[in-house]
Amino acid sequence: GDCFPCPPEGCPMMGHYADRFPDKLKRENQKYFLNTAADEPFAAWRQKVFIKLSGVKKMRGDINLVFYDTEGHKKEYEIANGDLSQDEVYTKYLDVEINPKNTTKIEFLWNKAIFSLLWARLGAETVHIVHGEDG
Repeated sequence: GDCFPCPPEGCPMMGHYADRFPDKLKRENQKYFLNTAADEPFAAWRQKVFIKLSGVKKMRGDINLVFYDTEGHKKEYEIANGDLSQDEVYTKYLDVEINPKNTTKIEFLWNKAIFSLLWARLGAETVHIVHGEDG
């Protein structure tokens, strides 16, 4: 995640377009990472998510985001679980299988642990998503 989002010169590419990044080609013993999805067409878009909670001070449970696209596909991603606090900003890198250009909606979900207070409410004060370049 240290190279996210891409540097000013753009995200280095492998294969046919690697020559567009001559400074990267001069290094020896480089490591390359390729994030892929589990299903065809295997594309994934790296996104960094920041969520600040509102509601009760502390609670046990989990928070998720669900991404929806123009073709009716949806994919759910866990952001945090365990002890949740409105004092924290939860940050996570996601390799989302929904193209950001086709995203129609992102839904915030939270599930409280069974033994949490029944009346307790939790919400998202802010959800901020930073997109990398197309992947």
